[in-house]
Amino acid sequence: MEAARRLIPLVLLIVSCLAEFNSIKTEGQSSCRASLGGASLSETHSALILQLTANEDCTWTLERPENKSIRIIFSHFQLDPDAGCENENIRVFDGNSTKGTLLGKVCSKIDYVPVFESSSNTLTFQIVTDSARFQRTVFLFYYFFSPGTPIPNCGGYLDAFEGSFTSPNYPKPHPELAYCVWHIQVEKGYKIKLNFKEIFLEMDEQCRFDFVAVYDGSSTTSGLLGQVCGRVKPTFESSSDSLTVVLSTDYANSYRGFSASYTSIYAENVNTTSLICSSDKMRAIISKSYLESFNYNEINLQLNDPTCRPKVSNVVEFSIPLDGCGTIKKVEEHSITYTNIITLTTAPTSDVITRQKHLQIILKCEMEHNSTVEMMYITEDDIIQNQNAFGKYNTSMALFESNSFEKTILESPYYVDLNQTLFVQVSLHTSDPNLVVFLDTCATSPTSDFAPPNYDLIKNGCNRDETCEVYPLSGHYGRFQFNAFKFLRSLGSVYLQCKVFICDSGDPQSRCNQGCVSRRKRDISSYKWKMDAILGPIRLRRDRSASGNSGFQYQIHGDETQNQPFNSLHLFSFMVLALNVVIVAAVIVRHFVNQRTNYKYQKLQDC
Repeated sequence: MEAARRLIPLVLLIVSCLAEFNSIKTEGQSSCRASLGGASLSETHSALILQLTANEDCTWTLERPENKSIRIIFSHFQLDPDAGCENENIRVFDGNSTKGTLLGKVCSKIDYVPVFESSSNTLTFQIVTDSARFQRTVFLFYYFFSPGTPIPNCGGYLDAFEGSFTSPNYPKPHPELAYCVWHIQVEKGYKIKLNFKEIFLEMDEQCRFDFVAVYDGSSTTSGLLGQVCGRVKPTFESSSDSLTVVLSTDYANSYRGFSASYTSIYAENVNTTSLICSSDKMRAIISKSYLESFNYNEINLQLNDPTCRPKVSNVVEFSIPLDGCGTIKKVEEHSITYTNIITLTTAPTSDVITRQKHLQIILKCEMEHNSTVEMMYITEDDIIQNQNAFGKYNTSMALFESNSFEKTILESPYYVDLNQTLFVQVSLHTSDPNLVVFLDTCATSPTSDFAPPNYDLIKNGCNRDETCEVYPLSGHYGRFQFNAFKFLRSLGSVYLQCKVFICDSGDPQSRCNQGCVSRRKRDISSYKWKMDAILGPIRLRRDRSASGNSGFQYQIHGDETQNQPFNSLHLFSFMVLALNVVIVAAVIVRHFVNQRTNYKYQKLQDC
């Protein structure tokens, strides 16, 4: 017992030392030179110029008593261009030490203006340099702000074909301490041309104080196209269908700001015409130079419905809904086609003759197996040109919380109980209101590649599972429910795959109206619009009793999660640590026992 009492403090000391070893991290002593740019550290904003040499390890913490967040902007920095990001970097942490959450890392390899925001009134950044002899300079600007008080007209989302936007208060002076982000998104297949009619910001050679930054993508970490300030009128062009614009201002010298406009530019090179079919529309692209070869322009073009007008950029595009603009739908031999016609009309100079070619463009989208095929016929004085392309019906499958199918379950994977009722919906995304979705086959598998074993819930339109219930036809939605199960000798994951047919609602002989039929009675070889939808994984909770509850409850741990290698590694590491403590304790106990044994049997000397 005495040995055990002596052992307890020692074991606690060992565990304490281990914990301290894992948690302690040396804060670099700031030997770097920092000069202030117009404000003291006690104010709500400040600019710092940091001069760094080789082998530096410097840490700064920004803090104010008010309950505000901190925004820090590294608007200009020169680090060793040959250094790797692991050897030389600036790391920014949320909190009052480098043990806080890492907000991000800055190095010479990045291609954007780094900006970080804290979640509270403290923020820490650490700068580490390598051994190269190179004079480093970092200019940063930070200020405290209240996230709940935004600046009006400061940023936003722009998704029109073309548009314009300005800095807040334009043409009056822009606000101080502003950070505004505009996200521009145009239609797929287009690029963006951005033109600044005016930029009037504080002049600086490196644009460290007030600047506009333009990024080639959908975020402020996309490739930087340019960082500008002063009085300029630049133009930028994206490489994709998204562009991001940032305005950052400091606390002094406010000027007019900027005024900008953008337009869409079709990315592909179209010599004559192009046709793209999707689930909800046809997109007809016509080259401007092609029209000019006939002495026509976009004013001369019209669809079956002349009120539907094209969008004009470097090309002319008609975006034609499948259920509008005079589009004609035809169901023939179990095939659905959508047709429209572009005609070029001009006022004739005579009632008898014309010297202009008559051009007619016939647009036709035909739905095929797991895809759509596009055909465009151009009749030019009895000359017919054909163009073909491919597309797909847009379908998706999701789980819902109840049989009202109102609230989608977005979490993945989905954790459920055995025998819990699951509600599934396959959706067709199209503008044609006269189409219906029919659930032909729905099968499950314990793996995402649907290798055996498999279990059918629905086959040939017939229920194969006693708990499966298929809902009546409901337009663009195919719906059913079943009770959750698991595969024997497998992990608790289930994947679901459904094959559906898409039919015209006005065709009483379509497969969708035949319902459950046997394989030998089916005749679907001529059907051209079959689609697949896949959902999963659905995973079972661990140690939960069977339940018919229709609502989902989520937790981190499930059968499969408990068997993941990551969690097993944690368990193994804990066992190794515990074993080491036990071994040390056993050695100490044995030492004490041996000492007591030696004392017990020590022979006394004769007096």
